[in-house]
Amino acid sequence: MNDYLGIKTPANKEAKALKSEYGLQNHGLTNLNAEYWNLSVPSLYEEAVFRNEGRIGNMGPFVVNTGKYTARSANDKFVVKGGDSEKHVWWSEYNRPFNSEKFSALYNRLQGYLEGRDVFVQDLYAGADKNHRLPVRVVSEYAWHSLFAKTMFIEPETHDELRKFAPDFTIVCAPGFKAAPEIDMTQSGTFIIINFESRLVIIGNTGYAGEIKKAVFTVMNYLLPLEGVLSMHCSANTGKKGDTALFFGLSGTGKTTLSADPSRFLIGDDQHGWSDEGIFNIENGCYAKAINLSEKAEPQIFATTRRFGTVLENVVFDPVTRQLDLDDAALTENTRAAYPISYIDNAVESKMGGHPLNIVMLTCDASGVMPPIARLSVEQAMYHFISGYTAKVSATELDMRKEPEITFSTCFGAPFMVHHPAVYSELLRKKILRYGAKCWLVNTGWTGGPYGIGKRISIKYTRALLNAALEGGLDNVKYVKDPVFGYDVPTKCAGVPDEVLNPASSWSDKKLYMSKYQQLGSLFIENFKKFQAKCPPEVRAAGPKLAKAGVR
Repeated sequence: MNDYLGIKTPANKEAKALKSEYGLQNHGLTNLNAEYWNLSVPSLYEEAVFRNEGRIGNMGPFVVNTGKYTARSANDKFVVKGGDSEKHVWWSEYNRPFNSEKFSALYNRLQGYLEGRDVFVQDLYAGADKNHRLPVRVVSEYAWHSLFAKTMFIEPETHDELRKFAPDFTIVCAPGFKAAPEIDMTQSGTFIIINFESRLVIIGNTGYAGEIKKAVFTVMNYLLPLEGVLSMHCSANTGKKGDTALFFGLSGTGKTTLSADPSRFLIGDDQHGWSDEGIFNIENGCYAKAINLSEKAEPQIFATTRRFGTVLENVVFDPVTRQLDLDDAALTENTRAAYPISYIDNAVESKMGGHPLNIVMLTCDASGVMPPIARLSVEQAMYHFISGYTAKVSATELDMRKEPEITFSTCFGAPFMVHHPAVYSELLRKKILRYGAKCWLVNTGWTGGPYGIGKRISIKYTRALLNAALEGGLDNVKYVKDPVFGYDVPTKCAGVPDEVLNPASSWSDKKLYMSKYQQLGSLFIENFKKFQAKCPPEVRAAGPKLAKAGVR
């Protein structure tokens, strides 16, 4: 906001009460209008409403429309090439190289754009484990982006800590600033560029707050493995006996829903590190899908959409009554709710847990051929971790079809993995072997036929299978070897019909089933060719075998 009329905003008097001694001039940000430092949630509400950035919904959530971008703009993300980081980065479609001189020129123009404007600053930490946390500063043009960052990451505990705060990484987010592709060598006017040498991320021309969250995760995915810590796109919870479980999975596989089990304690829903001390949440908040949220099926997550402090992105609401319509996808299928993890009743306050006893890899198989659960060997776990198979079932990225689309996203989060996938998989292997975790593949997709013919596996059965796996109920049952992938499939589970465990039995045409299954196996084999050169032979051998496949 440019202040030409001398208008004072609601938090103007408190703007610098929690200012760090390490000021914005250290980031080259000068001649700004007003700086709002580490404002409280109520103050950020007032500022955002004053600036017409959003509205307050019924019972208190802050509702925003992110504009043109309602999802991540994956094609506009870059990593600056140069310096020590160059030899570590997995240069690929996800880590596109960007010229360091072009970065400096673009940042100089961004600095000029912010001159005379208001900015909001949040000084925060990524990482609940103080031995591995990263001090992060988020500088934003919008008040609600500052609210989002404050919700998602971990706040310093004292005013003195804020006063002495010095960031190790800084994110500057300016949705009103556009790049000039013909000058800046970007793909479009939108950009998300990470510079590991300058410890700086710049984001422009997008209001989608998920870019801030994922930028921090990408940075942690670079830094943590260099410390021997496995960074993971997974949720985590723990049982009453302290038995931690990890849930890997791409968007739409049920990662957030299944980990928010009322009978267990939630450590986190999306991003974690695994150190020699155990599991820790990288964040302080959750960023759950809001579309079609049901109070009956997901009561705790549903309840957060009716709370002060929750940020709702692109959720449709009645402007008169302010009542939400979580089933309306008029703006996007990718509606989101950002809320503090403390809003979940059974959340672990420390956001930390012990070494996992169980690792669950979630997939949403739109082909309708994979079993609802299977036990994996260590080598099979590495194979499926590197493969990251699922079907995209909602628009978390731009230009995605609404019909489920088969995809492979290595490490269940390819767009955010900075090192080669073999780096993460080797760390996973070492930790599985060292701490004795059992590994499972769980299919939350279709059965009885592919999408459009079969039906989605009941969440009731999925929860029963997961509970059995986590509580030892599948330790002493009979297993059969899968004919295509070679993993072990249980034949019995309490509360689950036997035929559900064997997807072939629900297909009327068994030959068609096996044909589809072999086709899926072929896709796995073809996809894995991109990674096999850096994988040990036992992992390469853990994939599908097509020649001897038959129907049980």
